[in-house]
Amino acid sequence: MKKALALILTFVMMLSLAACGGGNDDKAPDNSAPSTPSTPSTDDSNAGGDSNEVQDVTLRIWTASEELELMKKMGESFAAAHPEYNLTFDISEMGIDEANANLKTDADSAADIFQLASGGVPELTQKGLLLPIGYELDSLRELYPAGAISAVTAEDGLVYAVPFTPNTFFMYYNKSMFTEDEVKSVETMLAKDLGEGVYNFSFQVSGPWYIESFFYAAGCTLFGADGKDASSMDWNNANGLAAGKYMIDLVNNPKYVEDKDGIAMSLLREGKLAAYVDGTWNAGPVQEALGENYAAAPLPTININGQDSQLRNFADYKTYAVKSSTAYPLAAQQFAEWICNEENQLARYEDQGVPPCISSLADQLSGDVALSALLAQSEYAVAQPNIPQINEYWTPATALGEGIYNKEITEDNLQEKLDQLVDAVTSTLVS
Repeated sequence: MKKALALILTFVMMLSLAACGGGNDDKAPDNSAPSTPSTPSTDDSNAGGDSNEVQDVTLRIWTASEELELMKKMGESFAAAHPEYNLTFDISEMGIDEANANLKTDADSAADIFQLASGGVPELTQKGLLLPIGYELDSLRELYPAGAISAVTAEDGLVYAVPFTPNTFFMYYNKSMFTEDEVKSVETMLAKDLGEGVYNFSFQVSGPWYIESFFYAAGCTLFGADGKDASSMDWNNANGLAAGKYMIDLVNNPKYVEDKDGIAMSLLREGKLAAYVDGTWNAGPVQEALGENYAAAPLPTININGQDSQLRNFADYKTYAVKSSTAYPLAAQQFAEWICNEENQLARYEDQGVPPCISSLADQLSGDVALSALLAQSEYAVAQPNIPQINEYWTPATALGEGIYNKEITEDNLQEKLDQLVDAVTSTLVS
């Protein structure tokens, strides 16, 4: 829930003949056809205006609680770099999921700039709620790996957000219990005797953001090989059946524990869990729990259909996006790119441990245990489909995972449940 906290940061910039870029009314774009927005102009000129005029700009920002103070500093540096604006920032706390929901509920009162998971881009662009990022787009493309830009590119070919961190998972482990070679395979890990009361491995079979790992390992696809075919899902074929059977066997293994309600972290602290799957968002607590035995690695392989196959997961990104109805489209784009630039991604990493996704910074921080594991897993990860049909996936996938975890789905009814899953995801196509 949005907190009442609002940090008002006001910067009054003096008129200057040296003002960079010139004046700009930065009027809101025509939103008469919001479902097909055009790339916004990046021209700072204003017909009939004074090129040295300082423009009053107010930008509302929604950000995570841990980023409030850092956002103030980013606003100060942006103001110093843009004397063509007399800037007022209204910075409020709003979680990434809440921002998405509130924008859809009441776009007029939503912030100009907000955090958005890249998986939310398809739905919000379809609803005409996001402004395409056109400012210095070529430079932006050069900074990021292709996968990061692809994740924020909609079906119309336009870029709709600026990534600032990868958002996926890998595996943490206790290196006093497992060696680097042992953590390469789930079968090897589960075969090891770690003593009474110690679990060898933990995952989230019940989680729809995790369950795809088994199906991808088995050779299945979601929405076709390129993730663009809304009518295609083959999780109910022979390979999908093998993946489902593997998960049923896994949850029945006494050395496995499902990561529900934070149980994996609790067991890790107690020395009763050797390895579990999570992301960089928990790197600090995991390192604190494991101390000198702290280690991380890519997801392991599973033996499925008689072959060792790599667990491959969804990859998406946390981003900052701009709403389509902002009164200041140019300034809003500029600031969204500013808070995600190299300097500020590095500041975010140093302040919060949030890993960057700009390629040059990732190379500099290769000594980070969690970041190294994340980057290694990215070689196997599959971009989360960025078509609107992905919204039809989450609820049926949750039902399948929960059914397997609760042991309501067995080998006897698995095929039926997989057929139901595929039908639920693909039968009602998003227009």
